[in-house]
Amino acid sequence: MNFESIFQQFNQMKIAVLGDVMLDTYWWGHVDRISPEAPVPVVAFDKREVRIGGAGNVALNTVSLGASTTILTVIGNDNDGKQLVNLLEQNNISTKYIVTAPNRVTTNKTRIMSRNQQMLRLDCEVTTDINADTEKQLLQKIEEYFKTEQPHVLIFEDYNKGVLTATVINEVISLCKKYGVLTAVDPKRKNFLSFKSVDIFKPNLKEVKDGLNLLIDDVSLPVLQKIHIQLQQILGHSISLITLSEKGVFYQNGNESKIIPTHVRNIADVSGAGDTVIAVASLVYATTGKIELAAEMANIAGGLVCEEVGTAAIQKQKFLNECKKLLS
Repeated sequence: MNFESIFQQFNQMKIAVLGDVMLDTYWWGHVDRISPEAPVPVVAFDKREVRIGGAGNVALNTVSLGASTTILTVIGNDNDGKQLVNLLEQNNISTKYIVTAPNRVTTNKTRIMSRNQQMLRLDCEVTTDINADTEKQLLQKIEEYFKTEQPHVLIFEDYNKGVLTATVINEVISLCKKYGVLTAVDPKRKNFLSFKSVDIFKPNLKEVKDGLNLLIDDVSLPVLQKIHIQLQQILGHSISLITLSEKGVFYQNGNESKIIPTHVRNIADVSGAGDTVIAVASLVYATTGKIELAAEMANIAGGLVCEEVGTAAIQKQKFLNECKKLLS
């Protein structure tokens, strides 16, 4: 397998990421004592860091691999929204088609950290569905983007924050079919069974159990093959790609299926691994048309980002080296 050639082809790809984007704010400090006011640690503040989160982290992964990437989302008319747009633009992610809604706030998740441990998280967000006017604006922006940019892939990244309504999901899938755009989905429970006729459906195992109301402990190939059939009967999608945590990933496309085990890693933080998996799988499949290769490479990428603290995008050269080492 010529991985150098595949990675060079990433530079020709155009990717759209549609979903809930957010700020990930980290307040780093150190703990030396317990508060006399309550039984909680006192964190002495050292530094503040702001990162792109949610659907934005998927975009960070695709752009870090060289793909031209556009974010399609709704944010609030607030300072967090402005800061988020600046961060996206600094990372070469197009913000041209973002909708700003005055009746919403930009999601901001603030984490208090000490010695790489999360002490507290504070969420500022609106999780109700966007209203009809905002839906209309977003759909107009998306069709304008399709006509202008002609992307290869659209990734739905759902965090249940209200951007992906039933109307948006249905209309965008129809637009993707009209313009010949590959579709991939990273779902959450609320809209789990709403993504009809997509190309790649990528839940994790817990989401599958919740979405299909399954009580299973056995994670074997026959069990996962049955899950794929159940999902396909409802969704009519083409490919199931299910992440299995420490057990790896499962994929099925037609009669082709396999469980790909994880590679041994020093795990620091699993947050953001699913973002990396959907980003890499979608990009590799769009580039090569090979789902086994896409699953193998996504499995490696997901493990690599778990070695970092907090959400982190895949590092292209490190990822290339690992693919050569583990898959050649």
